[in-house]
Amino acid sequence: MIEVLAKLGRGPVFLAGEVLECVITFTNPLSASSTSASSEMLAWASAQIHCQFHASENRVALPPSDGSKHDVQAENETVFVPNRGERGQCILSTPPKILFCDLRLDPGESKSYSYCETLPIDGPPSFRGQSVKYVYKLTIGCQRVNSPIKLLRVPFRVLVLHGLKDYQFPQDEAVAPSNPFLEEEEGLKKDCRLADLATELLMVATSRRSLHLYNISNTRGKVGTFCIFKTVYKIGEDVIGTFNFSDGDISCLQFSVSLQTEESIQEEFQRRQGQPVSFSTHARHQESCLHTAQSSFSLPIPLSSTPGFTTNIVSLKWRLHFEFVTSGKSAGTCLVRGSQSEAVTWTGVEQMEVDTFSWDLPIKVLPTNPVLASYVSQFSSTNCITI
Repeated sequence: MIEVLAKLGRGPVFLAGEVLECVITFTNPLSASSTSASSEMLAWASAQIHCQFHASENRVALPPSDGSKHDVQAENETVFVPNRGERGQCILSTPPKILFCDLRLDPGESKSYSYCETLPIDGPPSFRGQSVKYVYKLTIGCQRVNSPIKLLRVPFRVLVLHGLKDYQFPQDEAVAPSNPFLEEEEGLKKDCRLADLATELLMVATSRRSLHLYNISNTRGKVGTFCIFKTVYKIGEDVIGTFNFSDGDISCLQFSVSLQTEESIQEEFQRRQGQPVSFSTHARHQESCLHTAQSSFSLPIPLSSTPGFTTNIVSLKWRLHFEFVTSGKSAGTCLVRGSQSEAVTWTGVEQMEVDTFSWDLPIKVLPTNPVLASYVSQFSSTNCITI
């Protein structure tokens, strides 16, 4: 028996273009004093990153795939297929890397191997929607002699920030002599600079503030004014807005604001012509506001949500969805006297004619620092199997 443990060094969330580093440890757990202790052998082990795409058959019409399916592992087969048995199509993969050949482990012995790979910068982000899914996994394949291949899958999340692909790092050390023994160290240094650059770009894009004022009105007149200071956010931020109903001609009885994503399939891949888009609500604020002059809301953008993106198949956009309930006539109160002449009780009207209308405000949502997103990730940094 051999235990295989894979651990992601920094957490399960990465930016496209970063270097993923995983330490894979192979251990013979039996101690030398055990009566059944013996040396264990593995013929080989290899690792590879791939992105699996899955689409809902009711919503998406995909062209037939030419890739052959590998759902059954032959006893003597030694071909490493990382997406074997997975649903959907493998749309992106890195070249496989061999970790070792002919590994022998004595009782209680363990050996560790480091796997490093740059995540493709032109791939889609991780996404689990109502119509499509993009799932990234690191798969480690191991095989004993004359035994089927065992696969250890390590799922992780990828965030895509546009603009990193075209950035050219300055050649600060171009005059220094090259050292082949420092190649890995230099690669890690560039990876750190990439994360710092992403943080800087996100800070610049989301820190710009300017007053956006919108008049809220329907066919009968003005209801109020809505104010928001920016329309570009990072996941993890709060969307804050204020209402002013004091300058309205029509009384607003109730309003609600929903933070939503709009998932739409590109026209050529739609199952039905003109099929509706899919909406998902991530946060909602509702308030009764009769006789309220001003009000506000704060909606958090979950760190686990996917920033807006577009591929050749699907598009994801963010928006604020407003719903207003206004009075059909002048909203008043009803005066009801008590048993004593000096005592009065104010009560609301029992019935009132109302009008409802809605409004959508598009916003832009960008990724955040992957280290911050790792704290709330559903994926574990450590995965293991026993062979």
